[in-house]
Amino acid sequence: MARPLSPETLVYGFSTAGDPQVSPDGTRVLYTLARVDRESKKPDSQLWVRDIDGGNPRRLTQAGERNGGGRWSPDGGRIAFVSNRVAGGNLQSKRSGLFVLALGEGGEAREVTRHNGPIGDLAWSPDGARIAYTALYDPENPDEADRPEGAPPPVRVTRRIDYKQDNRGYLHDTRTHVFVVDVASGERRRLTEDAADHNFPQWSPDGKWLAAQRPNHNGMQSQLVLIPADGDGAGEVTAIGPEEGTVGVWSWSPAGDRILFAGDTRQTYQSDFFVYTVADGAIRRLTDDLPSLPEAGFPTISSPAQPVWLDDRQVLFHALRAGGSALQVIDAETGSLEPVKGWQAMHAGLSVDAERRYVAQAQASLEGLGEIVVTDLRSDESRVITEYNRAVLAEQPPAGWERFDVRRGDFTIEAWLLKPPDFDPARRYPVILDVHGGPNGFYGYGFNPIQQSLATAGFLVVFSNPRGSGSYGRNFTQQVLGDWGGEDFKDLMAVVDAVLERPYADGDRTGIFGYSYGGYMTSWTIGQTDRFKAAVCGAPCFDLESFYGTSDIGHTFGKNQFGGPPHERQDWYAAHSPSKFAHRATTPTLIVHGEADERCPIGQGEQMFIALKEAGCEVEFARYPGGSHLFLRGGPPEHREDFLERTLAWFKDHLGEPA
Repeated sequence: MARPLSPETLVYGFSTAGDPQVSPDGTRVLYTLARVDRESKKPDSQLWVRDIDGGNPRRLTQAGERNGGGRWSPDGGRIAFVSNRVAGGNLQSKRSGLFVLALGEGGEAREVTRHNGPIGDLAWSPDGARIAYTALYDPENPDEADRPEGAPPPVRVTRRIDYKQDNRGYLHDTRTHVFVVDVASGERRRLTEDAADHNFPQWSPDGKWLAAQRPNHNGMQSQLVLIPADGDGAGEVTAIGPEEGTVGVWSWSPAGDRILFAGDTRQTYQSDFFVYTVADGAIRRLTDDLPSLPEAGFPTISSPAQPVWLDDRQVLFHALRAGGSALQVIDAETGSLEPVKGWQAMHAGLSVDAERRYVAQAQASLEGLGEIVVTDLRSDESRVITEYNRAVLAEQPPAGWERFDVRRGDFTIEAWLLKPPDFDPARRYPVILDVHGGPNGFYGYGFNPIQQSLATAGFLVVFSNPRGSGSYGRNFTQQVLGDWGGEDFKDLMAVVDAVLERPYADGDRTGIFGYSYGGYMTSWTIGQTDRFKAAVCGAPCFDLESFYGTSDIGHTFGKNQFGGPPHERQDWYAAHSPSKFAHRATTPTLIVHGEADERCPIGQGEQMFIALKEAGCEVEFARYPGGSHLFLRGGPPEHREDFLERTLAWFKDHLGEPA
């Protein structure tokens, strides 16, 4: 019998290679290797480099527990990276240093500058003399001085609506700004001054400008801004596109006269391509309802897969389509698209060499995770050049899978079914539906720890992309707006019905799991039907009116998703809030929630717990101190392991083992 992928293995057993960067000469790949130590329970990340064919792996960093963000200098002779390593004899875990390592010279990396908070988004200037980066700036504490020991926390007074953000907490006017540091002298300057975040600066070819993303409305919208590279924070910044629009990825043309960017003139949860002409500020739309979704980054989590100009008009970009990944080329004059290569896998990032031959990306699939894949654009061949997790997955194999479709009305709903590695069609298995977040997120060919924990332990796990999911174009992804718990709910129930037609699926033992919007759908479902015998509900949107006023994004996200604020649509909020139906729930439910969640605040879980308790429903409430909405991704390893163990135990206790 195959050994299941236990919560302990899923948290501590894997190493994850990510953020790959091809050297300018195309001979090597730089990447970050992350793992969690089983003994200390502490995360560790180090920089590694290996040949483009995967040979000669070599660890570059030795000191510090957190090293990453590595970037090659334009000549390939140096690497810039961020580390929390020792400075001045003391390890300051909250401090972040920018270091440069000269390859071929031996010796230690040299510290260039340091901040009290995290440094990110490193970008070398074209001449290799300067590095642009982002770091937090507090106008009330510009020197980053520590508070006196024993002093009480300062009183928090705000006059701005975006005063807090999930995974960051209370912000007031502290925001991420763009800095430039001279590599030789360490002299640095802050280039931005408005109290807004600025992410992922990218140099113009002549080194005179930086193009960066400026989020608006707590990240729900964004603009591209051009920042003078020789400024002092008071220079004129040029904003591109409307404040209510979005920008996901962008890239300067080789001559620096144009910028190709993906986004929209309003938040539609689907990007199209535009071209900005620097000389006159004109913006021209290239596509209308792009069928794929260009991969954008998430500040503090991942860098965007910035497009790469192959010549003066052909631009390579990484696209997400129907839960998979693809490389495509867009013509910057006509907007025509050409496919390059596609995968039943979830790739991330996009790095190329100076000759535009090799593409390096991180890869995860339904068969594995945490590896680096290199694609040779000349030969059209892709090769996974690492094998960090092969031995673990050989001993504890992942779930088997199949994809199927369900047709409802005008839409085809894609779905996937995971089966235990030792699946036997003569047996009967309990079935668990997993609902993704968003609601405009999507599932697909990716490795999901929760799904793998359940499926390898003996459950059938089904997941799908109901209407509203991303990566299917604008029309499909907008179907959920103003219809939470409507046709999306019916899509999901139809997917479950399709699975239960199989003789090995036990319709009397079904469960449902979801997190965030998936938590909304879980709490909604148990108030609409008693077909599920167990539920695990993570960080739900339970009461949409209180969510509107307490979530860090509710006041913007709510207007877009729900059609307006509560006082304008009271009947809609009541009709679509799970809180209005929870009194009739009978499904045994486990609620899991981070106590520092600002996206779906802990009060949502608290309301749900009380409602189910008063309804006489079996319910438990697991609260994770300090946990943000993203604690399953970046929270303490002990909390992530507990979450997986607790979820698995709940379904085992209430659904049982395969018969």
